[in-house]
Amino acid sequence: MNPTDLVIDAHASLGRTLLTDVSPVFEYKNNVRTDTLLGYKYEVALPEHNLDKVWIKINGKKLMDAPQNSFCEVIFDGLELFLYTMQGRTHVGARATGISLVNTK
Repeated sequence: MNPTDLVIDAHASLGRTLLTDVSPVFEYKNNVRTDTLLGYKYEVALPEHNLDKVWIKINGKKLMDAPQNSFCEVIFDGLELFLYTMQGRTHVGARATGISLVNTK
């Protein structure tokens, strides 16, 4: 089995996701950044994992701003986790199709 064929239950693996930052994602050509905006990456802290942080990329327009002086709990639509190797180390990558605030009634 090819490891890239594995399906990981992203929500169960990450647990709660607390939005801490939002940054633009630009296209790169020949390892040089262009002015073409592809989407945004949303940095989340993971309480169930000692507040480790993960960036989750969403292509397209900005769907949410970074919280001011705090964090907010969010949930992602179409969330996918994947593994990739860079400089001999394995990393976790993430992408989604949407993001929304968790209702905190």
